[in-house]
Amino acid sequence: MAMHLYEDLLAVQRSSKLIDAVILRKDRVLNVQNRRRGIDARRGDGTFGEIIPGEMAIFDPGYQVGRGPIATVEIGVEVKILAKAMIKQIDRVINDLRNQVAQFRRGGGRPICIAIVGINQAESTVGFEGDRPYPTTGKGGFLHPIQRLPRPTVGCAC
Repeated sequence: MAMHLYEDLLAVQRSSKLIDAVILRKDRVLNVQNRRRGIDARRGDGTFGEIIPGEMAIFDPGYQVGRGPIATVEIGVEVKILAKAMIKQIDRVINDLRNQVAQFRRGGGRPICIAIVGINQAESTVGFEGDRPYPTTGKGGFLHPIQRLPRPTVGCAC
């Protein structure tokens, strides 16, 4: 998901600087390894930045944004999915996102930090602890994800 964000940013054509760096100069790439050389940091789900000098970007068919090792993080994306016990996960997810911003900023710079949070709306789901499955039943502490979401209100509060 994070990888496609950069393709979408190009597609909306709102930044001539981005188009120049990605299409013309080819010196800004997606780092699929999500690591920076010489900087020990937790990886994000999709980092984008300046390619390491001397490295060549890899271009996959159908994609305009190249891939390669980066020297800088200019944009960092972290994706979280709230799956089953969503209310219980909120604090952990918020802390994970805050910590990821700190990791994106390690090594200097002021990267654009993006969080994408998905909310499971499935009729049912199965979670796992190790090899043991825990399916939702719709009752008690095993509510289906759709049952945990707030119900939309009917009417207009105009």
